[in-house]
Amino acid sequence: MPELAEVEYYRKEWNPGIGHPVRRVDLHPGARLFRETSTDLIRRRLPGSVLEESRTHGKNLLFRFSGGAWLGGHLGMTGELRTEPPGYQPGKHDHLVLHTDAGALVFTDPRMFGRVRFELSPGEPPEWWRQLPPEVLSDGFSAARVTDFLRRHRRTPVKTALLDQTIFPGIGNWMADEICWRLRWHPARPCGSLDAGEAGELRKSVRQVARDALRVIGDGWQEPPDTWLFNHRWDRDHRCPRRGCGALLIRQDLRGRTTCWCPACQMPAE
Repeated sequence: MPELAEVEYYRKEWNPGIGHPVRRVDLHPGARLFRETSTDLIRRRLPGSVLEESRTHGKNLLFRFSGGAWLGGHLGMTGELRTEPPGYQPGKHDHLVLHTDAGALVFTDPRMFGRVRFELSPGEPPEWWRQLPPEVLSDGFSAARVTDFLRRHRRTPVKTALLDQTIFPGIGNWMADEICWRLRWHPARPCGSLDAGEAGELRKSVRQVARDALRVIGDGWQEPPDTWLFNHRWDRDHRCPRRGCGALLIRQDLRGRTTCWCPACQMPAE
């Protein structure tokens, strides 16, 4: 599933359309992506409007069009955004295509776990966007907020807590593993075992991994360095990349999510 940095990359994929009016809209009205919006409204209001701005918030996307129109949602597990040349003919899984003079802005999603939202909200983003929690790189993502969350979820494993979008928006499976690995914490460690200082360390690591991911993946989808856990967590025969370690990594299920950690660097808390 696309996480914070991947979503930022896909946001930029539609940026060629900024400043250009939508000439035509192609969509599949029966697609599950549109379960929370009116495809008729999209067809009526988007043609003729100009794409003015693109935004991300965690795993969510939002595009502002002239006339107070906002197109947003999230990519689910297999959703992608891309720009194709003018005159592009939509494929089977291209469920929304906005045709502009700069090219066709395509939302493709084979499994359709994503979601499209379209609303008219002159002057400000739609309410659902304004109600999203503070982003992990914002001032609102404070140490006090993290500490309070950990206190209220004392029995929850820290890896599971990191996937909670109400407090860590944009953090997904690989980023949560990366954060635990960099902290040398076992992913099953209960949140209640963290003291105030460790809560601050968690907040700092979340922000650092987010910055690193945005710099490497969000900006051109570059290959992450081998010093990250990222390149080693997928295969069962990979070893810990930390200098001086090299232990065989473990991959197991933790509350329904495949989790990777180093048994030497990330010992269970006593």
